[in-house]
Amino acid sequence: MTVAVTQSRASIGIHAPMVTVETHISKGLPGFHIVGLPETAVKESKERVRSAIITSHFEFPSRRITINLAPADLPKQGGRYDLSIALGILAASRQIPPDKLCDYEFAGELALSGELRPIKGILPLAIGTKNAGRSLILPFENAAEAHLIKGIKLFPARHLLDVCSHFLERTILTPHPALPYSAPQISYHDLKEVRGQHHAKRALEIAAAGQHSLLLVGPPGVGKTMLSNCLPGLLPPMSEEEAIELAAIQSISGMSINSTNWAKRPFRAPHHSASCYALIGGGNPAKPGEISLAHHGVLFLDELPEFKRQALEALREPLEAGSISISRANFQVQYPAKFQLIAAMNPCPCGQYGNHNADCVCLPESIKKYQARISGPLMDRIDIQAELQLLPSSLFINHVNETTSSQIVAERVRCAREIQTQRTGKPNALLRNKEIENFCGLSQQDEVFIERYMQQQKISARAYYKILKIARTIADLEPSPLIKGEHLKEAFSYRVLKNYQKI
Repeated sequence: MTVAVTQSRASIGIHAPMVTVETHISKGLPGFHIVGLPETAVKESKERVRSAIITSHFEFPSRRITINLAPADLPKQGGRYDLSIALGILAASRQIPPDKLCDYEFAGELALSGELRPIKGILPLAIGTKNAGRSLILPFENAAEAHLIKGIKLFPARHLLDVCSHFLERTILTPHPALPYSAPQISYHDLKEVRGQHHAKRALEIAAAGQHSLLLVGPPGVGKTMLSNCLPGLLPPMSEEEAIELAAIQSISGMSINSTNWAKRPFRAPHHSASCYALIGGGNPAKPGEISLAHHGVLFLDELPEFKRQALEALREPLEAGSISISRANFQVQYPAKFQLIAAMNPCPCGQYGNHNADCVCLPESIKKYQARISGPLMDRIDIQAELQLLPSSLFINHVNETTSSQIVAERVRCAREIQTQRTGKPNALLRNKEIENFCGLSQQDEVFIERYMQQQKISARAYYKILKIARTIADLEPSPLIKGEHLKEAFSYRVLKNYQKI
C-alpha cells in the first residue's frame, strides 16, 4: 500500500488556490477513482492519464488506484490536473522517485500520446506557485505567459517523458528565464486627428487626469468616437503590479498575451447588443465580463441608449465599488473592475436635437423616451458630461492644423496624477468623502455659490462630491494647491447638458 503526493492549483476567479493531489495504490480489483469534487473534464482525465502513461512506455498499475484532490469542498475543473495525477501514479508505483516531487507544482493537460497541452489561467497559477516558494513544471506553450512573473522558477516541458527524465536525472529540464518588465511602446489615436471640439477635448483631459467617467453627447459625425479612442493615449503607463493583475484576468479568459504589449491599457468597446452577463461577467464557471477585461483601462460604450436597460443598470455598483461579485447557487466569484467609463450618445433618435444647423424630426415624446433610457441614478454616477456641436465646414476645407497633441496633454495628465499620488495615493475620482473634506476645501464665497447652485439644479449629495472632485482635478492640472472659483465654475459646466433635459 503506497501513497504519493503532488501539488497543483485550481482556478477560482483570478486566484489559484492550492490543490494537493494524493495518489493511493492498493491491492484489490483493478480500478481508477478520482474523488474531491471533480467535474466532468477532471473525471475524464482517467483515460487521458492511462493512455499517456502506457504510450510513454511506463507500466500502468493493475491495482486499485484512488486519486484524492484536496481540499474536497473546492470545485475542480478542466484538464490542468492531468500531469499531477500521472506523476502521482508513477511515484506511488515507484517508477519515479516520490521524494523529489515536493519542491515542484505541476500543471498541464495530457494528450493520449503523452504530450503536454497548454491550459487557460496559467498566470494566476504561476503567481501562487511563486508565493509558495516552489518551482513550476508546465507545458512549453504556457511558458511565454508564465515568465511574465519575476522571481519564479519555470521548467517548461513538451512531453510526459521529459518530466519523468528530469526526476530520473537523465535529462534535466532547462529553466525558462523571466523577462524584465518594460513599458510598451504603443501608438494611440492622437488628439490632432480631431478637428475643433475644444470643450470636449478639455473634458477628456480632465477625465484622464482624475480618472473620471465621461459622457459625450452630440449629433452623429462630430467626433465622439474619435475622442474616446484618444483617451488611452492620455493615461499614464500601467505599473508592473497593474499589468500583472490585468494579465491574470486575460489569462483566465483564454486571451493570448503578447510579451511585447502585455502592459498596454485595455480599451474595450462592446457592441450595444451585448447582454448583461457579457458586460459584468457570468456563466458556469463564471467568466470575467467586459468591465473586468477593461480593468485599469477604458470601457467605451457607444450609442449608450441602445444598450439593454438591465445591462446599463448593472454598471451602477461596479462604477462605485471597482469590483464585481458574481453570486450563483453553488459559488461566488469576485473580479476586479476598476475601469474608466466613457460613453457616447445622440441627444435624440435622429441625432439632431439642439443642432442649429439641422432640423430635428423627432417628436417631443420620442426625445423624452429616448433620453429616459439612461436612468437618473446611472447619469448621476457619470462624473463629466460634455456636449459636442457640428463644426463649420471651413475647419475641414481649409485644413486648419490642430496644435493640441496627445503628447502635450499626456504630460499635463502625468503631472496631475503625480500630485494626486503624492497627496492621497490615488486618482481624484476614487477619493472618499472624508478625503474630499480634507483636500477639497472651498472659500466662504465659493461655499455660498455652490449652495445656491445645488438648490437651483436640485443635485444629489453624490453629484455635489463629484463636482468637488472634478474641481480638484482642474486645480491639479494648473497646478494649484487650492480650488478657486474658476475651477468650481468649470466643474459645474460639466454637470449640466443643455440638450439633455426633460421635454
